[in-house]
This record gives sequence, structure tokens and C-alpha cells, in this order.
Amino acid sequence: MALKEETREKLRRVSTPTLATALYKRGLRQQFIQEVGPLGPLTQSMVGEAYTLRYMPAREDLNPITVFRDRGHMQRRAIEECPPGAVLMIDSRKNARAASAGGILVTRLMMRGAAGIVTDGGFRDSAEIAAMDFPAFHVRPSAPTNLTLHQAVELNGPIGCGDAPVFPGDVIVGDADGVIVLPAELADELADEATEMTAYEDFVTETVRGGRSILGLYPATDPQSLEDFSAWRRAKGR
Repeated sequence: MALKEETREKLRRVSTPTLATALYKRGLRQQFIQEVGPLGPLTQSMVGEAYTLRYMPAREDLNPITVFRDRGHMQRRAIEECPPGAVLMIDSRKNARAASAGGILVTRLMMRGAAGIVTDGGFRDSAEIAAMDFPAFHVRPSAPTNLTLHQAVELNGPIGCGDAPVFPGDVIVGDADGVIVLPAELADELADEATEMTAYEDFVTETVRGGRSILGLYPATDPQSLEDFSAWRRAKGR
């Protein structure tokens, strides 16, 4: 099921913490990618469907630098085949001792219209990538080429990324707090629920700044809080 543009736009306006709460209500607790953050400031949240690349430990006799001459090399294919609007998700086994990719490959991915790139490892050329207007998330910079540690073995299959399960087509959302994975079949309802939650949280923030206690307000256990929220929405057009 393709990601609807309406859903994409809603997800750009909600936070990963809000989505994490909505997922938790459904019993999904492992969807946030651990220890991963954006390389540079984001102009907007990253939203796209997952296209995956999986690495395994490199075996030296199969992974010399000459493998990059092969046009069918899985890492190269991932860059050239990741669909426009998708997020390239890389399973680097939570190991940043060698890079998952570098500036040239990330530039090519950007020019092809991808929505972003995420690894639970590291990128080389990190300052160059951070300066791009392109969402890129990793654990830390890493100079050694991926060949020294990783062997690219599979495209667009299920992976683990930072302890989160990622299936091809899952909806990925990334912001300043990190990256979260939404099961594709839940994306529409999660976008709707998170939009509603965001409206209430904005009301709460404004109200708390006005001096009100959070008790009965957050969460809304006092019926008056919901009445005040309804009046706030009418006034704000939300």
C-alpha cells in the first residue's frame, strides 16, 4: 500500500515522541531506532517508505576493494535503485567502526530524489553530508570504508536497525529527536491520531506557559481541560 501524500504531509507536522506514544498505545514498543540522530539541522521532518540494505560481517577473501568494480554490488545497487520519496534504511549491525556510506553515495541518493538515509552505523564524510539539505541519520562519524568490516548482502528484505524491526514499505519518520518506524498498515491512522495529539499538546504547552498546573490537564483527567481545549481549537481554527 503506497504512502498517501495526505498522510506524508500530516507526518511531517508531528513529532517522533508523539508517534512513539501512539505506537505504545497499540502495544508496539520497539519502533524507535536507538542511538541514531541527524547529522545536521533538518529543514523539515523526514518521511518516506523504507527501502532496506543489510550488511553482515565482512569475510576478507570475499570483500577486497575490487568488489566496487562490480555494478551489481549491493551497496551500489541500493543507491541506484532506492525509489524516489523512499528512505534508504541500512542495517549496519549497530557497528560504526566502518562507514555505511560516504558523501558521494549520499549525494547521488539525494539527486535521485530519495527522502533520506538512516544507518545504525556511521557515515564517512560526515561534515559534507551534514551540510547537505538532505536528511541523514547515523550514530557517529566513521572514516574506514565499509569493506573493512561490512559486507552488503541483501536489498529490500526485513532488517533490524538500531534494535527496531524494519520491513520494506514501512513508513519512516525522522526529526531532531531521531527516527521511528511505522508499520505500513497503521500509517494513516497513526498520522491522524498524532495530529490530534499534537493539537492537544500545543494547547497544553500554551496553557502551562500561562501558569496552569499540569494536574488534570496532562493527561486530561479533568473534564474542564477538554472543554477548554475545545474552546481553544475553535479560537485557533484547529
